Amino acid sequence: MDGEELTEQETALYDRQIRVWGVDAQRRLSKSRILVSGMKGSVVEFCKNIVLAGIGSLTLMDNRLVTEDALSANFLIPPDDNMYSGHSLAELCRDSLRDFNPMVHVSVEKGDLLSFDEDFYDKFDAVVVSCSSFTTKKTINEKCRRRPKRIAFYTVDCRDACGEIFVDLQKYDHKQKKPDDTIECQLQYPSLEEAVTAPWRSLPKKVTKLYYAMRVIERFEESEGRNPGEVSVSDLPSVLKMRNELCKAQLLNESHIPDGLLERLLLAGTSEYPPVCAIIGGILGQEVIKAISGKGDPLKNFFFFDAIDGKGIIEDISTPATGC
Repeated sequence: MDGEELTEQETALYDRQIRVWGVDAQRRLSKSRILVSGMKGSVVEFCKNIVLAGIGSLTLMDNRLVTEDALSANFLIPPDDNMYSGHSLAELCRDSLRDFNPMVHVSVEKGDLLSFDEDFYDKFDAVVVSCSSFTTKKTINEKCRRRPKRIAFYTVDCRDACGEIFVDLQKYDHKQKKPDDTIECQLQYPSLEEAVTAPWRSLPKKVTKLYYAMRVIERFEESEGRNPGEVSVSDLPSVLKMRNELCKAQLLNESHIPDGLLERLLLAGTSEYPPVCAIIGGILGQEVIKAISGKGDPLKNFFFFDAIDGKGIIEDISTPATGC
């Protein structure tokens, strides 16, 4: 990837970006290959951003057909239902994304994400997973970590007015700008499993309540065999029971996971709030561009957003936390 130069057409098209982050960063982006699984609203926003930024290729995976929920937050689906009849979400999004930037190769990979051998992931520089269970996310993360080259791994989840991003760059070297100098910095990222199994009692007291709430919902879906988002407010008593059990086992006060927050997440189900999707998708796009281009300080390792207070929060959930 480092050995190929930009073409004249690429240089002309991305001239403004080159002026911002330099030709080397744009060259890395233009030769990068990204895999995305799960075409929800936040992921659609992410795909639009990185296609416009000029990545080399984007591979989409989502065999689902169009539903009412998908229409509410996916602006890549054509408005005419005759155009999407019988086509998967990935196929419809592919056709729309090609119009955003014809220089980016956008394709569809069919099948189950878990069915591919580990060497399948060698083709990619970054993998983004959404609409998947914790087990699926954990398995794909581990497959990426076992490959000989570093593959950046991300998960993203948006439930109504709340969003979460997880980042795993494994061992990541970058240059960090200080007021009078630039220093070489290395960040050591935990895997998804290592991060979410860190004892709650070992985490800083000010860790956002949304982190704990997302883990409770995630655990509930796994235990009940539900797909992500297949919950409703009728599940609240069972979710509260699970919260109480987890808090007791983790020596955490139940007030860290308010009833009202869990109820909001359950009410959301599979629905998404488009303005929140735009924010989450924008942050995710920014982080992937940082990791590939080598420009900017990447976040480590969770990002949370809640439209109720409008705050974006970065949490380093590591044991121990390492980095510059």
